[in-house]
Amino acid sequence: MKNLSLLYHQIKHKAFSGLLSLALLTLVFYNGHALSERPGENDPPKLDNPITEAYLKRNLRKSSPKLVLTPSLERQLKRKIKNDPMVGNFYEGIKLNAEEVLKQPVLTRQMTGRRLLGVSRDMLHRINVLGMAYRIDGDKRYLDKINEEVIAVSKFSDWNPSHFLDVAEMSMAVALAIDWVGKDLPKATVEMAKDALIEKGINPSWEGNRGWIDGTNNWNQVCNGGMIAAAIMIADRDPALAAKTISRSLDGMPHALAEYGPDGVYPEGSTYWSYGTSFSVITSALLESAFGTDFGIAEYPAFKESADFRVLSIAPSGWYYNFADCGDKHGTSGDITLAWFGTKTGNPLYVEKEKFMQPAEDMGKLHRIAGAGLVWLSQFEATEKESLPLAWKGDGTNPITIFRDGKEGPDSYYFGGKGGRATISHGNMDAGSFIWEYNGVRWVMDPGNQPYNELEITGFNLWGNCQECERWTLLTKNNYGHSTLTVNDELHINDGFAALVDFKDGNTPEATFDMKEIFGENIAAAKRTFKKPDNSSIIIEDRIKTNENTKMITWQLMTQADVEIVKGGAILKQDGKQVKLENLSHPDLMVSLVSLDPTPLELDRHYENLKRLEIRVPAWILENGEGTLRVKLTGQ
Repeated sequence: MKNLSLLYHQIKHKAFSGLLSLALLTLVFYNGHALSERPGENDPPKLDNPITEAYLKRNLRKSSPKLVLTPSLERQLKRKIKNDPMVGNFYEGIKLNAEEVLKQPVLTRQMTGRRLLGVSRDMLHRINVLGMAYRIDGDKRYLDKINEEVIAVSKFSDWNPSHFLDVAEMSMAVALAIDWVGKDLPKATVEMAKDALIEKGINPSWEGNRGWIDGTNNWNQVCNGGMIAAAIMIADRDPALAAKTISRSLDGMPHALAEYGPDGVYPEGSTYWSYGTSFSVITSALLESAFGTDFGIAEYPAFKESADFRVLSIAPSGWYYNFADCGDKHGTSGDITLAWFGTKTGNPLYVEKEKFMQPAEDMGKLHRIAGAGLVWLSQFEATEKESLPLAWKGDGTNPITIFRDGKEGPDSYYFGGKGGRATISHGNMDAGSFIWEYNGVRWVMDPGNQPYNELEITGFNLWGNCQECERWTLLTKNNYGHSTLTVNDELHINDGFAALVDFKDGNTPEATFDMKEIFGENIAAAKRTFKKPDNSSIIIEDRIKTNENTKMITWQLMTQADVEIVKGGAILKQDGKQVKLENLSHPDLMVSLVSLDPTPLELDRHYENLKRLEIRVPAWILENGEGTLRVKLTGQ
């Protein structure tokens, strides 16, 4: 299965000639579905999609609850709350969250820049904790608060369809509200909510810009999930509208699900994995509860494997391997999205038991689908714990590799390196970049993400990704802010792709990325290999072939450590520890230091003591235009 998926992605990324690609695409079958190539597109494997108005009338569960929760699942949940300490404790966290919501004023249509998203997300959180607390405890205070909130958002002038994520999350929230507690709400509230789901949710989804329907990023997962939930809840009103809406989403969702292939890497990074995947798993759960099937979401190729990517993306420090527009740190409450994979596989590696068992008052504000998550957490039955490899690679549209030493605790070894292209959703000019943690310190870092609205309100064009677009002026987005190569002091080619072309595991793993495309006409060939010779060092090896355009190759490393330049390299010092940087190939070239505190632009994300180490290699010193740059980092 994985070999077929790898072949598919190799074809997509031009690893084969055009005629051979076309021939292969007509022959490859993936999970029982043909992968065919039509002009301008590759069709991903499809979900089952029998949805018609007649199918809906025959197969949709008639009574509520039917979104994530069913009467039998609720009975099991109540037993587990009493008998399973982990489930019971997490429910205590939900109740504490519900009590906090009772103190909050009713939501208003308060925009933040061009988004209503914060309000929609708050509504989804409120319904999840209030709704689940009411289902279990029956406290009328929770019901009254839900009634107030549903009436309030239903009366909004709209749910901001120009930024359709806002509509989708609000639709999911309102649908869960009237499913979970609708029988106890005033009939007028339920009718008003269904009106809103049609007029402010579903109808706008058939108008305007609808690129999310078959897009490849998190918008697809969130928006299609929200529309499916809304459609199920208005099916008694308008079965034809419900059927065509659900059918459209089942056709559209594979375009995003295919991006997990072939190994489970989420191209937008770990925090966007949490966002997009949370909506895919809640959509899977609510389809299963409503129809008795999720139409193939859970078994979609590489989808379950993405749980490994999520776990492996969490470094020993608790920071993520934060490539792309990824956040910094893993949450302190249990990862409820990851727990869905634990329930589906039985692997306890995906259920963060210690976090679910911490004192409820220490959990803080829970994930906004925590109520739904409680339901699948109550279904978890542990089987044998499966360990993860110490050397792992994930191919696809944003390929990465991760090396570890297998030790527990914050002092263990962790390395992440990547290829990819800048123009993927939330992508950066970070192909060839890497991070490295050793002995409890992140010695080589990625500058990570920046809050979008803070940039947008200045008029900054954050989302254009053409070669000359403003996005690439930011240190977090351009190659000057990443530990990679730069040629001729120029930006990477925005659409150049750095493919993972070789991977070796074992005791001394290696991964090689072909970086030629990201330098365009400035170089003849460039391959970067990451090698882990032992549990205290990493080697970065760059095989370069120049051409007449090549003037300067700059080797870069981003760090917050204090740096002492020494003969043949440098000494990095941080938190009373140190690492040696050795220029093995060109020891006579001095390491230079560029301070990035303060940052080049006022809009850049600020890091205290941030600096870029450089080894500048004039092209003319490479004999016959070819050479290898070899740098080693060793923990002392």
